[in-house]
Amino acid sequence: MNDSMSKEKIQQLLKAVGSRPQTDDSSIKFEQMNWNEPHYFNKSQLVKLDAFVKNIPAAISEKFSSLCRKQFDVEITTVSQYYAGEFLNEADKSHAKNYYLSFGSVQGKEFGVLTIPGQTAVLWAKQLLGDSESNEDSVRELSKLEESLLYDLAVVLVKSLSSANPKCQYNPSSNIASGQFPINLQNTQELYRISFSVKTAGSENKTDAYFLISSDKLEVITGKNKNSLEDSASQDFSKQILGHLGFSPVNVTVQLACSRLSFEGLMNLQTDDIIMLDKGIDDPIELVVEGKTFGYGWPAKSEGQYAVTIASIEN
Repeated sequence: MNDSMSKEKIQQLLKAVGSRPQTDDSSIKFEQMNWNEPHYFNKSQLVKLDAFVKNIPAAISEKFSSLCRKQFDVEITTVSQYYAGEFLNEADKSHAKNYYLSFGSVQGKEFGVLTIPGQTAVLWAKQLLGDSESNEDSVRELSKLEESLLYDLAVVLVKSLSSANPKCQYNPSSNIASGQFPINLQNTQELYRISFSVKTAGSENKTDAYFLISSDKLEVITGKNKNSLEDSASQDFSKQILGHLGFSPVNVTVQLACSRLSFEGLMNLQTDDIIMLDKGIDDPIELVVEGKTFGYGWPAKSEGQYAVTIASIEN
């Protein structure tokens, strides 16, 4: 190694080899995605479910009013999707106070639950007993008579859900449960929740309850089958991801050619020296993205700047 390889030159070379271009990502914007949120239904299927849900209030109002012999107004308050694990974590604190009537296509294989909060259960029981003026808002254990009447009302509500769409034939279980959620759920199971409120016509006092149904059991309405579930969900995610990627910047490097030099030869380079490259003048240059060849092109110029005319794109 000759004298031209000074300490300063070696340090200069090592600094150049160790440096990397810094990417300016200050202009890159990301939209937060909640990947924990269920996406069981696509947009067209949600439209079908919306039509189904809109039929529920009238069905409940008719049967509720007939049983209590008084006019009631029913309103859908929220419609939401849950993973069972998330729902169970939220519901843990209220399980001991709630009343539940499970339902399904056949008894013993229930996939849905009507949940009646404790306070609602007390008020409905009082109304069923003819105490329509009661404003009792405390949560207490129902008597056997009140629980029996509440069961009759819960059965009517499940039948109301069935009558909202002729394809839905839900059969209630033989008893109402309290204090413990009546069906087993897997944490990753997707659920569809329909919350509604009931009030006496002309009154502002509302009571609340909700239906919880396994999402796959609503395929009779949406037309979705199990075989298409994974594919359609994957397609929905892919469209969202591609939509975001479409606005993401990508660095494209134009690589003219290469040459291999010894360390000594590199350090001996002087101004006006010539380096021979490994490509002929008629060979195309490479377009490189993230270290991989993306395509080929020809050198060009445009508006006083270097440019590349695309010749081919790698598959």
